[in-house]
Amino acid sequence: MNTPRISASSYSNTAPLVWSFLYGKDRGTAELILDTAPARSAELLMQDRVDAALVPVIAYQMIEGVRMVPDICVGARKRVRSVCLITNGQDLSDVRSVSLDVSSRTSVVLTKIIFREFLGFEPVWSNAVPDIGQMLAEADAALVIGDPALRLSAAGDTPLKVFDLAELWHQHTGLGFVFAMWMTRRENISIDLAAARDEGLRHIGDIAANYASDTGLSRDEMQRYLTENISYSIDDSMQQGLDLYFRLAARHRLIPRSAESRYI
Repeated sequence: MNTPRISASSYSNTAPLVWSFLYGKDRGTAELILDTAPARSAELLMQDRVDAALVPVIAYQMIEGVRMVPDICVGARKRVRSVCLITNGQDLSDVRSVSLDVSSRTSVVLTKIIFREFLGFEPVWSNAVPDIGQMLAEADAALVIGDPALRLSAAGDTPLKVFDLAELWHQHTGLGFVFAMWMTRRENISIDLAAARDEGLRHIGDIAANYASDTGLSRDEMQRYLTENISYSIDDSMQQGLDLYFRLAARHRLIPRSAESRYI
């Protein structure tokens, strides 16, 4: 039997889902490909170069024949801290242009839904590499994701204004949000991704210590982020949020249609 190939981003919030494959009981059971951009994992899945990938959830609507792995996710019940819109101090109602970090298509679509559906207007969009200084030099607001966003949300004395996308979503819908899930184009996979998640969560202290210096957070703050802001299982509110997100994406023609959810 060939060794399964799996892919995920290397952000700190994905670490509990892949820790087992790097350091735990699943080490050596799968070939793990890590990349800083979540969209890269979606590309590998679309090209059928991996057996499973942890990808932005919008990829489900864009990749033919894909299935979701149930109950395992990177999500947030209320506040995520690592997917943010940043301005130079303006409120979002005053924003007329937005620079988008396109490394997560889910966050790009969510940003457009927030402006179109909840704020009621359409700014000018532009794509950019995730450099906050350059992004804000060219637009009123910047979409920043992952550990760079986490560093900005944790910064104290700054003229920047930080808007948490999961928090905005919850304010307008009352629901949680799912940012990424494991997906596959196979009928089933031989890896127990739920057990791998559970092992990673048992080592959350080690993971927090490993990423604290990279993010500029203390170990305790990093652990609170991974345990209080990020959710690795989908509750009813998050499932309803996922379903609504797909419907709104279709309503605003950000995806061709909202395909019925299929799971392995």
